[in-house]
Amino acid sequence: MPLWVFGYGSLLWNPGFEPVRTLKASLHDYHRSFCMLSIHHRGTVERPGLVLALDRQAGASCCGVAFEVKKGEEEQVLTYLRERELVSSAYLETTETVECADGRRIEAVTYVIDPDHEQYCHFDLETQAQMIARAVGGRGPNPEYLFNTAAHLEKMGIKDPDMGWLVARVREIAG
Repeated sequence: MPLWVFGYGSLLWNPGFEPVRTLKASLHDYHRSFCMLSIHHRGTVERPGLVLALDRQAGASCCGVAFEVKKGEEEQVLTYLRERELVSSAYLETTETVECADGRRIEAVTYVIDPDHEQYCHFDLETQAQMIARAVGGRGPNPEYLFNTAAHLEKMGIKDPDMGWLVARVREIAG
């Protein structure tokens, strides 16, 4: 069985490995949300940014990408992803069933938010925009994360009205 990884945020534009195959896929009962404070990659403890996470919600659906990992590179890819995604334990590594655009259902390693973690949050869109516009972390400015993710969602034909609003508002704040 090949190893698959589900991407919905920065993995869309920066998986960090060369996949064998990339398929548009959906994960049910989760939604993509800026519900995780970023204190390492896109913000700091003093000025946290926000990054996307999968938040469990019955009936929701998140469209993203399933990446097939090259045979023989499974351990290397998992080690890399764990160092990147589990830096603060706010994400939980799970295996979820995702539905591919061609109708196939596959098991994929997926990083979801731990709702009991201190970095789990919910803010209104204006607060999100203000935080994203001003935060910078170890992997760069938080707006870059937002803009890259929004551009890749758009390129994939995935409509996300909140993401569109955030892009426009963050650009306005940044001047």
